[in-house]
Parts: sequence; C-alpha cells; structure tokens
Amino acid sequence: MKKYLLKRIGFSIFSLIVVVIAVMLLVYSLIDRNVIFQMDDVWNKRSNNSRTYYEYTMYQKYGYLTFVDYTTYLSGKYSEKYGPKYTEQAEFATAKVAIQYEKSYLENPDVQEFISKYDGKDGYKIVYLTPMKYSNGKTKPGGDGYLLATREKSVFSRLWDYAKGLITVETKNDVQDERLTERYTRWEKDPYSGLFAHVGSGTTHKYLLYFNGRFPFIHQNRIHLHLGVSFTKYRGQEITDVITQPTGEMKYVRTQYPAYIGTDRYDETAIDFHEVTYNYGEPTEAQKELFTDNYTNISYQRKGLSMIENSFVIGVIATILAYMIGLPLGVLNARKKDKLPDKIGMWYIIFIMAVPSLAYIFMFAAIGTRLFGLPYAFANAKVPILAYILPIISMALPSIGGLMKWMRRYMIDQMNSDYVKFARAEGLSESEIFSKHISRNAVIPIIHGIPGSILGCLVGAIITERVYAVPGVGNLLTAAINGHDNAIIVACTVFYTTLSIISLILGDVLMAKWDPRISFESKAGR
Repeated sequence: MKKYLLKRIGFSIFSLIVVVIAVMLLVYSLIDRNVIFQMDDVWNKRSNNSRTYYEYTMYQKYGYLTFVDYTTYLSGKYSEKYGPKYTEQAEFATAKVAIQYEKSYLENPDVQEFISKYDGKDGYKIVYLTPMKYSNGKTKPGGDGYLLATREKSVFSRLWDYAKGLITVETKNDVQDERLTERYTRWEKDPYSGLFAHVGSGTTHKYLLYFNGRFPFIHQNRIHLHLGVSFTKYRGQEITDVITQPTGEMKYVRTQYPAYIGTDRYDETAIDFHEVTYNYGEPTEAQKELFTDNYTNISYQRKGLSMIENSFVIGVIATILAYMIGLPLGVLNARKKDKLPDKIGMWYIIFIMAVPSLAYIFMFAAIGTRLFGLPYAFANAKVPILAYILPIISMALPSIGGLMKWMRRYMIDQMNSDYVKFARAEGLSESEIFSKHISRNAVIPIIHGIPGSILGCLVGAIITERVYAVPGVGNLLTAAINGHDNAIIVACTVFYTTLSIISLILGDVLMAKWDPRISFESKAGR
C-alpha cells in the first residue's frame, strides 16, 4: 500500500503540474492580454504614452512580463554614484530630460547605455514610446519611462514563481523590527477561549494555533497557502482570503482588550483578537492603552460564513441526505425489482436525469417559495438558516437519484452471482443475504466516490449557487472567466485539481479498507 500511495502521489503531482501549465498557456498566451482592461476604469481614462506605460505596469503585475523603464534605470545608476541626493545632480537631471525630446534622446550616452545593456540581452527587448507633442508641433515635456526594456515570462518561469510562493511558514524571525526584543513560539493559556493556544512573538500573527466556537473550530496562522492575488474582480485581495474570510455584518461580543485581561473591565467590540498581526508603525495612544505589544493590526468578526464555509455546509448536508436516502431506496428497488416500489423509483430516476438541472432547480424554488414561504435568495432571508433549505434540496435530490440508480444496478448484478445461490441453498433468509452479502459487495464501487463527494463540497455547485445567490465558491471560476481574472482561474485550477487527486487516492484507500480482497500490492507472478 505504501509503495502504491507514493507512486500515486508522484503521478498526481506530475498531473497537477501538467494541468497548471496547460491553463497558464491558455490564459496567458492564447487569450489576448488586452482583455484584462475591459473593466479597468483607470485604463479607460488614460491615453497615448500614459496608457501604454500603465498597460506594461499591469502586464508585469499580472505576471505576463517584467520590464525596466529608463527613469528607474537612471535612479538606480545615479543613486549608486551619488547616494540618496542623486536627484540634486545636474548630470541626472540632464539624462532624465533627454528622454523628453524626440530627435536627440537616442544620442544621449545614458540612453545608449540603457539600450546597450538590455536590447537583446537575457530575453529583453526595447520598446520605444514616442514623446507626445502639442498641436503646434513642439514636444510636450514630462513623461517618465518613454523608453522600456521588456521581457516576456515563459510558462515555466511563471510556474516556478507560483510554486515557490504557494506555501509559506511563519517563524519567530519574520518581523524585522529592532524594537522587538523577545522572540518565541510557545503554548499559552488562551484568555479568549479558555483553552491553550500556540502564540508567537516575532511572527506575523500573534496567534499561530487556537480554538474557538467557529467552524471548523481549530484555526491556524502558521502555514499559509497563497493561491494568488486577484486583480480584476477583487482588486488586490489574496484569493485564499477571499474564499475563507467571513462575510456579513460585524459581530460584537463582550470581551476584554489585551491590556485589561485579568481585570474587571469588559467591552463590546467586533475585533477578532485571535487574528491580530504585527504593526511596524508607531502605535497610537489609544493602541498603547488597549494593547500590550505591537500586535495591533486588527480584523473583525462577522456574523456570516465565508464563501467556502457556505458551499461546504450546503454540500455536506446535501451529500449526507443523498447517501442516507438514496442507498436504502436503491436497495429497496433491487429487492422489489419490477414491482410498484421499483417502478416509482425508476420514474423518479428517469425524471431527475432527463430534466435539465436548471429546470428542476427553478421548479423546486417555485414550490418552496410559494407553498412553504422559504426565502429564494440569501440576501432576502429574514431567518438566515432558512436560506440554506432550497439549495440543499436542489443539490440532494439529483444525487439521490444517481445513488438509487447505481445501488439498484450493483445489487441486481450481485443477486445473480453464484455465492448468492449458494447462500440460498444453505438456507439463509433473503434479509440475511441482502444485508450481509449482497449489500456489502454492491456498495464497494459507491464507497470509492464518498471522498470525492465530500471534498467536492468545497468546490461548490455553480448552477445552484447562482440561482439562489449563494455567497459561495461555486460561482468563483465562472465569474473569474467573465472578468478575465487570470489569477483566480489558475488558483481554481490548482484547488479543483488537487481536491480531485486527493479524493481519488482516498477513494482507493477507503475501498481497500472496506474490502480486504482488494490489494494495491504487487504479487509474485503478476
């Protein structure tokens, strides 16, 4: 089993790399890069060289290329020569002004040196931006960066940059501040939960591992997964934070600021003290009064669930209902083959498979809202928990039909096996045969799909979440494609592919544990 798992994990990592490379080639090379500016108000307000320079700045930010502009090059050269006051040197001013004049700037020694250093070297090429002119033909002054050296990123360098920053680990040496005199990571009594928490000094977060009453109840800030940064849809937010941060109104609780722990003073605040991070600036007087150290950058508790929590809660409940209802009904249909219960079950299976998912989702929504008064969308729910009912039902019902179909089929296949005939000849009752033999063997293929069903809940349901306006991750990929947010597209690819790989491996392991006849070890002579 160990050898099989190592081999399977190795192939899985290779498959993940291939898939990510394919997606990066698609979004960065085969799709026109200018689509990223379709909804960019800043780009629309600019023109001429200002727009071109902004485009290259965004191309670098989005990961298409790297570039060096002439002014930045001059700043580095003359600061090295004259120090921090290089801008006061006439030589620097002359070199900088030279780029503003169309006929003479190519003759300037600094311009020639810039071109000689970058043109055709290490993959760079020179981009010439024409200086703007007034209507009378005179050159318009100003315009830093009229001369650029650009280098396109290869898919492998882009993949390497993404992979090396994918996972980071906080250590006690992360904070580079001479005011910090004590560095440690240790377990302490957590005043906010009453349990123990792993805390640090010198780490970015103060609380590295802690417990509270919020799902999944154990939280950590030690290891961080960086799926990328959204630029078009969420404007500079880390994608991991987008899908994991709680949403909704602020949640105020009666608690104590760090400076008042151990006293009788309590305050109503929405601050999440488990998520404070180090502040490199000088604390304000108010912060000095309320906090005991420089961990004063705060975030707030909110009443709603995060995107991934919403999708997972709906998906898990729907999956549990599907297995609890679908499998027994499948067994019943098999035992009552061609009788009334089986015919009713087959009508349901045919209906749920034949009708487009969007149609029956709207049908369930109409029935639920008109007959039972259930909220149609999350934003309209006066009682938030009621908003989960229709999405759960809409996801559970088709899954029930699928499980009924396959369980019925596998049961009927097993009913015709020789060991069943032998069991009947031995005098076993039909109930014993179905419960101890047929059901156990028929469920083996279904067991393989259980990890995928559970982990798939983290991905969400695209159609269901869009219809019911669920603030989940199901709509994340489609919204990213529509908004040309390349970072989210790549992040979703990594996220979905990784979950699929893990679910397949767990399915193999679970199937082997359920049925001892299944082995992934190589046998002699095979």
